[in-house]
Amino acid sequence: MYTLAVKDHFMIAHSLQGEVFGPAQGLHGATYNVIAEFHTEKLNQDGIVIDIGLALKALQAVLALLNYKNLDEEQSFRGVNTTTEYLAHYIHGQLAKRVCATFQGKLKITLEESHVAWGSYEGPVS
Repeated sequence: MYTLAVKDHFMIAHSLQGEVFGPAQGLHGATYNVIAEFHTEKLNQDGIVIDIGLALKALQAVLALLNYKNLDEEQSFRGVNTTTEYLAHYIHGQLAKRVCATFQGKLKITLEESHVAWGSYEGPVS
């Protein structure tokens, strides 16, 4: 299995609903490091998994939709707990749409919430 990864970050504000979230029920900020890993069984005709520049630009475009936003005020997140896991899934879906014409394989999105905690979502790009 071949892997190519690109990394960036974004900053948001949000609150989480439910007693399990303790103080995170209140509005707070979060900065996430995001790692997008592209996995494939074989290299493409150019001998690469995906063009690094294309992968990074696509990731940056997706993160620009979230960066410096209060997710509690965004219509697309109404009624959803924007947990680390949920955001990893959301970013996966948005990024997969942007790269599906040039990449076929698995995409794993990891959001590092801190140096001790992170969450991921992995699924196919087709």
